[in-house]
Amino acid sequence: MARILSIDYGKKRTGIAVTDPMQIIANGLATVSTSELFDYLKNYISQEEVERVIIGKPLQTNGQPSENLQRVVQFVNRWRKAVPAIPIEYVDERFTSVLAHQVMIDGGLRKKARQDKALVDRISATIMLEDYLRQSVR
Repeated sequence: MARILSIDYGKKRTGIAVTDPMQIIANGLATVSTSELFDYLKNYISQEEVERVIIGKPLQTNGQPSENLQRVVQFVNRWRKAVPAIPIEYVDERFTSVLAHQVMIDGGLRKKARQDKALVDRISATIMLEDYLRQSVR
């Protein structure tokens, strides 16, 4: 089996998580500058076998598109053109940042550590990936 990669796409930073090759466990991989994301992912998939990519679809709580949706759609279109062999699909990312903060609190992280936005992005990508794995029928 190959890995599944998860992207929490942001205007400035993007959190990335990935499964193990057996697709059992999701782990935070990195937080990268969004301007460097495409190159980072191309490098990663040249070294690791990736079956698919999931990316958070930024919607408001009422289901309306958020301001970041257009940037995400542009990234997805670019990915589909450049890497057609690895499918990319949208997943609901609503509440992942809230859940990430709760995970940090539950994990005993101090307030200063919880303000690390890069860590929040990585945890959010991991939460999306864990949800995806739970919902997938394997």
